[in-house]
Amino acid sequence: MTTRRDFIKQTGLAAAAVMFVPSLACTTVGISRKAGIQLYTLRDLLPKDVRGVIAKVAGAGYEEVEPFGYSVKDGFWGLPAKDFAQLLKENNLKAPSAHYDMTTYINGDDTVFKSYIDAAHVLGHQYIVVPWLDEKLRTSIDNYKSIAAKFNQAGEWCKKEGLQLAYHNHNFEFQKHGDSIGYDIFLKETDPDLVKFELDLYWVVRAGYNPVKLFQQHPGRFVMWHVKDMDKQHPELNTEVGNGSIDFKRIFAYQKLSGVQHFYMEQENNYKPNELESIRASCSYIKSDLFTVKAK
Repeated sequence: MTTRRDFIKQTGLAAAAVMFVPSLACTTVGISRKAGIQLYTLRDLLPKDVRGVIAKVAGAGYEEVEPFGYSVKDGFWGLPAKDFAQLLKENNLKAPSAHYDMTTYINGDDTVFKSYIDAAHVLGHQYIVVPWLDEKLRTSIDNYKSIAAKFNQAGEWCKKEGLQLAYHNHNFEFQKHGDSIGYDIFLKETDPDLVKFELDLYWVVRAGYNPVKLFQQHPGRFVMWHVKDMDKQHPELNTEVGNGSIDFKRIFAYQKLSGVQHFYMEQENNYKPNELESIRASCSYIKSDLFTVKAK
């Protein structure tokens, strides 16, 4: 099984195929919602037929995608950013955000970040998202403070370019370092105007935290969500959205407090009976049961 960690270390491997029920663009209490998908869900088929997969995503009614894995050499699954942007345009898809590996930037190389800025403009992003932190970068609270400072710098750079930086969490940010956790450091020491957050709901719950409490403590900072469910019997695994143990209806009720603008369904493993059927079931539940939740 390929993990996000494996991918970050071996950029260029990815894939997927997709087939969904038609999506609905819903508006509830003034909040416009479009069905989106984090393409990491489809990592095992994309390299085989990126054009075909993207066409199927569009044909299923999806309006937004969140790509990952860009490199100057390989672009997105072998397509340069310009060609991938054209592919999305041809299929009436938009990419409000994408995940870009920031390891080299954090280690002091600004060149790679410049390439991300360029790709973001070509694809019409709003957000450049930091997807992961290498283990060597996060061994102490001082590490997190140093990284927070780098995020502020990157956020300022993004702002000058008409973009916004965001950070995507796993569960390691919630591990204790003395009396503190890394996620608190990021929230407290990054400028709210420069650094937003993409909350992976599964990883927050997996770490034993309540997403709603985070919204209450830091309103407006969680502008994107990964809607990913937790298997009831094996919490280390995902499951189709609506089949697991996460109370998404309660979380969606606080979307205004969160400040969320984009919702990306994601499933990393444990597809039943297969990827296509799992994705179909998740999308159906999100649109029929979650996009209709009344926001408080």
